[in-house]
Parts: sequence; C-alpha cells; structure tokens
Amino acid sequence: MTILDGWRRRVRALKTWLRALYLAARDRRVPWTARLVALAVVAYAFSPIDLIPDFVPVLGYLDDLLLLPLGIALAIRLIPHEVLEECRARAEREMTEGRPTSLVGAALVVLVWLALLYAGLRWIGPLIG
Repeated sequence: MTILDGWRRRVRALKTWLRALYLAARDRRVPWTARLVALAVVAYAFSPIDLIPDFVPVLGYLDDLLLLPLGIALAIRLIPHEVLEECRARAEREMTEGRPTSLVGAALVVLVWLALLYAGLRWIGPLIG
C-alpha cells in the first residue's frame, strides 16, 4: 500500500463519519444539543469558507487539522451510541452505493453563509462610511 492509498482510505473514512453525523443530526432520538454540534461540524467541513483562510501560512491548515477532528469527537460523544452505530452503518452503505448528495444540505450551508455575509456587511457598512 502506498502513502497515497493510505490518504485515500483516511479521506473516505472522514467522509463516512461526516455523513454519519449528518444522518444522526436528522434523527429525532438525538438530543438537540448533539444535533446542533453535528450540523455545525458537517457545515464547517463542507463549507468553502474557513475560519482561518488556507493561504495564511501554517495557521490556515491548522484550523482544519484541529477544529474538524475536535468537532467530530465532540459530536460523537454527544450522540447516543446505538443511534451513531445505525447512522454509521447507513453512511457506509450509502458511500459504497454512490456519492450521497443533499441539495437541502447544500442550500442550508449557502443560506447560512449568505446570512453571515449580510450581517457582516450591515455591521461594517456604517464603519466605512
């Protein structure tokens, strides 16, 4: 196995975990706090906008290397074990059947970022002039 194969396997595992968290966030048996954390982690993972832009040396990738694993770990701890196992099994099935897509999820992420952009412009607008 090459290094590239190892990275592919890890990326696939990460995608499966993120899909499992997304499925768990939609499950009514999961407490609302765990749902909120899971959705925030998934939204951050798939968002085109990072907390710290990647072009900032070292720090740009550090947020992805620290925040994402910590968020996943927190969400996993908050979600009931039996629900998480069901969602993980479903996510693995979906990943082997083909790439899962969610237009609603994508639209939600876009709407959140548009709302944040709007709020930022409203806040900075009076400061500019």
